[in-house]
Amino acid sequence: MTLGPAATTDEIIAFLQTLRNDENIAGMGRFGIATDNALGISNPVMQKIARQVKKNPARSLELWETGIREARMLALYTLNPKTLEAATARRLAGDFVSWEIVDAAADLFVAARLEDLIPEFAEDAREFVRRTAFSMIASAAVHLKREPDGLILGYLALVEAHATDERNFVRKAVNWALRNIGKRNRACHGPALALAEKLAASEDRTARWIGKDAVRELTSEKVLERLKD
Repeated sequence: MTLGPAATTDEIIAFLQTLRNDENIAGMGRFGIATDNALGISNPVMQKIARQVKKNPARSLELWETGIREARMLALYTLNPKTLEAATARRLAGDFVSWEIVDAAADLFVAARLEDLIPEFAEDAREFVRRTAFSMIASAAVHLKREPDGLILGYLALVEAHATDERNFVRKAVNWALRNIGKRNRACHGPALALAEKLAASEDRTARWIGKDAVRELTSEKVLERLKD
């Protein structure tokens, strides 16, 4: 069966079911991916399917509502960032249960220029919603190349404010955001490194881990050499 742009939600789900791979499901679980509703289809395969069925926001939301891991990844790949609204992003975020879904959504939200949601998501107590904020910061630091550095540096305040959140998927995203800000360019490197050093000296165990890990990368020969360019 070959899927095309006219494929319905039911047809897509039926096709995805034929690709179920139990071995891959077990492997995903070992990487901390939520597999309760997974079919074990790799993301490169999902991206290929997304290119075949094309963008279709209405169908994407139908796919999302199925709750199937692969259908939700396909939904994120086929939503249109040019038309994605903040209300829809909030709706999706309320369903997040896995770091990989969060990180794929974060790239979409940044492409949709929904960075105004970052402070809101950062203040949300739900683990995966808060992770979304910092995944978006990490993405923005890399992809919003034409935006002024001040926009990106402004997120350091959120990094510092939430550096004591010890939940695994939050602290890793906070660390990721700090490192990506510091690697953006020379102008961002200094302020990010300064915050990393401050956190590294914190009495809080989580903040200290975030800071030390960021200092290690931001002072590495590889990063310093790249920032010379």
